[in-house]
Amino acid sequence: MHINITPQKIGENFETYNGSVTDYVNYLEKENEGKHPELQEHFFDQNNNQISPETVISEIDGNTKKLKKRDPKFYSIVVSPSAKELKHINNDPALLRKYTRELMKDYAASFYRDRKVTVDDIKYYAKIEHERTYRGFEKKVKANEPYRKRIAKLKNDLAKINRGELKGSARKTQREIDKLIAEAPYKVNGKILTEGMKKEGMQTHIHIIVSRKDVTNTYSLSPDTQHKENTTILNGKEVKQGFNKTKFFDAAEKRFDQTFQFDRNFIDRYSSKNLFRKDPVKFFALVAQLPTNERELTIKALHKIGIPTSKKSAFYTMLHKAGLNVPSIPTNKVQLAIKAFNKLKKGLDRAIQSGSIGV
Repeated sequence: MHINITPQKIGENFETYNGSVTDYVNYLEKENEGKHPELQEHFFDQNNNQISPETVISEIDGNTKKLKKRDPKFYSIVVSPSAKELKHINNDPALLRKYTRELMKDYAASFYRDRKVTVDDIKYYAKIEHERTYRGFEKKVKANEPYRKRIAKLKNDLAKINRGELKGSARKTQREIDKLIAEAPYKVNGKILTEGMKKEGMQTHIHIIVSRKDVTNTYSLSPDTQHKENTTILNGKEVKQGFNKTKFFDAAEKRFDQTFQFDRNFIDRYSSKNLFRKDPVKFFALVAQLPTNERELTIKALHKIGIPTSKKSAFYTMLHKAGLNVPSIPTNKVQLAIKAFNKLKKGLDRAIQSGSIGV
């Protein structure tokens, strides 16, 4: 499960929605283009399954009393269940709507205020999307970029050769193109993977637009604060402020597991990744104590993110540091172990600090 929370982007040098949620709402309507009304996904909130884009725009833009010009007017929460989670619920939109409504209860409960914040205080609108496309900054797209550029040039040359504008062998040029396509590291259905192509597999995710102000347009509820629990003095009175992201992310994961009876592996739990960040020695000690099957799954998961997991690797080095009886590692492997350990820690830190569950 991945959850990202980001504020509305405004100001120079940023992608901007010009103070309104209109552009974002229109962006979220893109999947409905050309689809039969019965197949379209609609905006929904805590009590309604079908809300028009116009209503979403009006309600979010109209709920900004006393916010400053440079203040975000809304926040975007993107909830991305894993392929295993989607498979478990048969990729059912109705179940995802149910989960979203439960999730927003946890979102409200994560605020630290003078009074209890409930989901009834939150003004939000959510929408399910079923597709994702590859973006230019992604690893696979970047790896293919040199091949794509070379292929584009050769195709241009081939067209000129066929028109008699360039001397050369059309057959030879086509063979070069075919060779480059075959050598490109990433392909989808035989075609070289490029920016804008749809991602394969189940890609269903949820976009949630949350107003910064509560439903009464009175109180500011910002999840972007650096404080979990903070007390400040305002007009001579103590005021509680804060949002506990760790609490929210952990609750969101547990909510899914409890709602749908999902059995989550140790390595897939947010609490495990958070433990690694805070106490890596204890993390590896717990891994060593897992049942054999789950320990093997954990080792495979670590391997997938680039961490060597053989008996002469960083994984076993960390177990050794945890005080466990494991095979010793030769001196020439120590630097590799430290490098791999730091790589894993850096990846987990980045995932947690960016406001997302998972790696």
